[in-house]
Amino acid sequence: MRPSTIWFTLKQGIKNIKRNLMFSIASIITMAACIFLVGIFYSIVNNVNNIARKVEQEVPITVFFDEGTTQEEMEAVGALIAARPEVAKIEFESAEEAWENFKEQYFQGSEAAEGFKDDNPLVNSANYHVYMNQIEKQNELVAYIQGLDHVREINQSEQAAKTLGSFNKLVSYASIAIIAVLLLISIFLISNTVSVGISVRKEEIGIMKLIGATDGFVRSPFVLEGIVLGVIGASIPLVALYFMYNSAVQYILSKFNVLTGVVDFIPVGQIYQTLLPIGVGLGIGIGLIGSFWTTKKHLKV
Repeated sequence: MRPSTIWFTLKQGIKNIKRNLMFSIASIITMAACIFLVGIFYSIVNNVNNIARKVEQEVPITVFFDEGTTQEEMEAVGALIAARPEVAKIEFESAEEAWENFKEQYFQGSEAAEGFKDDNPLVNSANYHVYMNQIEKQNELVAYIQGLDHVREINQSEQAAKTLGSFNKLVSYASIAIIAVLLLISIFLISNTVSVGISVRKEEIGIMKLIGATDGFVRSPFVLEGIVLGVIGASIPLVALYFMYNSAVQYILSKFNVLTGVVDFIPVGQIYQTLLPIGVGLGIGIGLIGSFWTTKKHLKV
């Protein structure tokens, strides 16, 4: 494409936006709202996934043994578990340690624990805490451990992750429905904006076609108009979300102090590694679809 053609396309595209300023602003606002919601829901879904993964990784699988299992037999089971590739580490807790930890957690220095004197009510509670590095294989590992000799019971952290997973699915479905509606509205508004521009320049377009202008040459300013509207509509919420994300995280942690040190929110830079191309791609795609479809429909002079 020649420089003069590029300059004409740019000039006409900007002129079309100025001519239909109200429609252009409406298109940008609607698209910005759409991409803003995409960013919010994307951040929520990813953070909930991150929290669920952390819960599963930091709350171990606990393996208990049959009554009468010897220390050597426990160690043999521990060696088999530790050899699994999905296991990050295992920690052994003796019956005495289990009782001391129980007293510290539930009796908190009260004299009630003294009533047991030298008796250990958790005498059969020696166990291994198993931490994983491939949490998606948790069920596979549990099935493997259940098949080992001397294993009486296994406690796993599946419920918390399932609860978070269910919440995540709910947020995902709601976000998909809302975003889909806003996407359609954005395409419709851009289509209307371009349609108005075509109507205003209908006679000019007819003359251009009569003197040999190609469909691509006539269409390009309107397609550019849609893309520019899409880029502007995407840029506004993406910039706003970038600065709002950390503020929102700090607000949540200040309001819910119990979450500090427990919940790790994903850094904004990591979120934007994926969100930025998604947002820009959505803006360009919406503008391109809305403008191209409209020009194809109306430029049959």
